[in-house]
Amino acid sequence: MEFKISKVIIDFLLIHLIFIVICISVLLIPIPGYMGIKLFVLVVIYNIIIPLYAYLRHYSDWIQVWLFAFILSLFQIWPDWFLSAELVILVFPEDGFFKIGTVSLYMAGLWTIPLFLIVFIGLRIQEKYSKTYVYIGIAILSLLIFGLAEQTMWILQSWYAQNVSMIGHLALYIIIPEVILGLSTYIGFKEVQDKHNLLKIPVALTIMLLYLGSATFFYFLIERVILL
Repeated sequence: MEFKISKVIIDFLLIHLIFIVICISVLLIPIPGYMGIKLFVLVVIYNIIIPLYAYLRHYSDWIQVWLFAFILSLFQIWPDWFLSAELVILVFPEDGFFKIGTVSLYMAGLWTIPLFLIVFIGLRIQEKYSKTYVYIGIAILSLLIFGLAEQTMWILQSWYAQNVSMIGHLALYIIIPEVILGLSTYIGFKEVQDKHNLLKIPVALTIMLLYLGSATFFYFLIERVILL
């Protein structure tokens, strides 16, 4: 049986390989104390090259996924702010860049990256498998992507959890909420995929509130009830 990778997948892998090379190059620049600026630059680059590349390659569906992920990423400032300022279980250390309240400014666009990946890959899974397999795949993918981010971003002095139960650098309470975030982002996008772009805003806001609520619920359930 001949195995053939589609042109869309090749382009997806290519643009992300280019971005990985850019990340390595920027992060290796020897400027101590300015990690926040480096991360901001990388976030801006990602949020430019994805829609630009999609436009040049005539991938209108990429642009729709990116736009939805970007809008949701902007809203994700609120859960991060609440967890860091009110519950004080998430820390954004001083990194040489501006903050929105207690949250590093680049976080407003950083969430775009994992959310774009999750929805894009979910759509590819959907082309060959049933909804059940799609949801299972997205749940696993969300766990892997967000889990890897939680385990590694502290190295870049971006954020870290404190005063909660951990597996390595991954907070226990956030595991299920981040899986819920991945699933709800995919489902939410499917609901507005062929509708007016303005509808993406209330749907993204609803997903953010679901994430905020589930993060708060599981924090109190795990830290204040089960592990008290």
